[in-house]
Amino acid sequence: MDKKKVLFLCTGNSARSQMAEGFLKSLAGDKFDAYSAGMRPTRLHPLAVKVMQEAGIDISKYRSKPAAEFLNQKFDYVITVCDNAQQTCPVFPGTYETIHWDLEDPAAYQGSEEEKLLLFRKIRKEIKRYILAFANLPN
Repeated sequence: MDKKKVLFLCTGNSARSQMAEGFLKSLAGDKFDAYSAGMRPTRLHPLAVKVMQEAGIDISKYRSKPAAEFLNQKFDYVITVCDNAQQTCPVFPGTYETIHWDLEDPAAYQGSEEEKLLLFRKIRKEIKRYILAFANLPN
């Protein structure tokens, strides 16, 4: 069986799309090849790395990438994880299914370190739930 190719897109490719890529690779890497990119890539957020490590998934070697890096690749699914990415999503070659998950951006949150960590953990939990449903995996 060929693996399905999935691209997760968000604005900065710093947290949400990176976490989604990490979860899909970890939980269903036998069925899916996962990638992530941003419309305006920044850098991998250290709290995204931290909360994923808490979940047993190492994304520390990931890097923020521009969506343009993938414009000549074919995907089976393009999943936007924020409204900005949904509205500015480029067109990729071939036929693919687009899916939208409206997730709050934990990287943009202004608050104490502990408050930020709580939000990152909440978003991690939401992403994991979406990934389990998307990949048809049991909770």
